[in-house]
Amino acid sequence: MEETIQIKDLYFKKLLSKEVIRKRVKGIAKRIDKDYCGKNPILLLTLKGAIIFAADLMREMEIPTQIETIIAKSYGMKIASEGKVEVIENPVNLKGKDIIIIEDIVDTGYTMQSLMNRLQSFEPNSIEICTLLFKPKNLVVPLQVKYIGFEIEPLFVVGYGLDYAEEGRNLRDIYIKID
Repeated sequence: MEETIQIKDLYFKKLLSKEVIRKRVKGIAKRIDKDYCGKNPILLLTLKGAIIFAADLMREMEIPTQIETIIAKSYGMKIASEGKVEVIENPVNLKGKDIIIIEDIVDTGYTMQSLMNRLQSFEPNSIEICTLLFKPKNLVVPLQVKYIGFEIEPLFVVGYGLDYAEEGRNLRDIYIKID
């Protein structure tokens, strides 16, 4: 029987196991190490969802990095983005820096587009996006995502930092909503 869990009023089944996630995170870290060899990129962690992914990714990386955080909200207490993005940033000098945005999930692209536009004004050397999950069928704005953990169907997911109404972030696996 397939494992299901309940969070508030919704039910979920396992999509990606912690072992599969761990292996993919290691692969992304190796690729970033290679791409940024000799550099010291800033990992710009989008809070709250990407915190677990970012922590695991950093532990697998061998190059020196700096870490900064930014809050970018588009879901609120809902299961779908409405395209309104609230960005709360930490004041840090990004001019001439190589930035890798660490995101939990790229869905419509609104959050990343808004964030990229804001970061460009700081005149960084480069900006790339690294996301654990990507829903290409939901993308509504043009966006280049360099580092992708997993492409998934346009379903709602929780676990490994992703939440439903602030619950489920602590799950070690990633689960999809079932009807």
